[in-house]
Amino acid sequence: MNTKPSSRNPHTFKTIFQTYMAGKIRLVPYQQVGIILLTIVFAGFFGWVYEFIFYFFDGGMNTFYMQGGNFLPWINIYAIGAVLILVLVQLMKLRSRPWLVFLVAVLATGLLELAAGWLVYTLGNGTRYWDYNTEILNFGNIGGFVCLRSVLVFGVSALMLVYLVIPFFIMLAKRMSRRAFLALAISLFSIVILDELANLLLKATNLPTAMDFYRSLGLKYHP
Repeated sequence: MNTKPSSRNPHTFKTIFQTYMAGKIRLVPYQQVGIILLTIVFAGFFGWVYEFIFYFFDGGMNTFYMQGGNFLPWINIYAIGAVLILVLVQLMKLRSRPWLVFLVAVLATGLLELAAGWLVYTLGNGTRYWDYNTEILNFGNIGGFVCLRSVLVFGVSALMLVYLVIPFFIMLAKRMSRRAFLALAISLFSIVILDELANLLLKATNLPTAMDFYRSLGLKYHP
């Protein structure tokens, strides 16, 4: 009898992905929490990069515009959208049906964007953090709060999140020690959340915010 242990590494991305898709991944609480924290950090950063690139083209490809309201390259609504998608995928058991993941993500993020944009506009006396009325590729635009292009991008991003990013974070959780994984996740999450809270405090006390700081350096935000 061959008693030699299998040389197959159970923590490769391929193996993790196959187990994940089969619904057989087992995660302990600290791994689940760490993956959510990393997802929040990644999604906010991804959104910042997407907007940084998009508004370069939207502005005529002659100026780079800063995005978001934080010192760090991170936008909170993308993080909220990512967590919402993960919750829906889990509750509705959609992982094995990518087309449904895409469809649910399009609908969920579209409603989130519409609701958030409308609330800010209504409660903030006409304040807008984004306005699709003034942008390129704004087909399907509803009140400047949401458009078809944006939700299609979010739908594709959801596929990347569910089928690439989350399996990668699971692989990290499986490969790293508990202390190292939690240190990584909590540190990154704490940095972006402290930045977010600091800017909220600065705004509430009428002190210069991150946007004021970057504008003082000569950097521009999109109109």
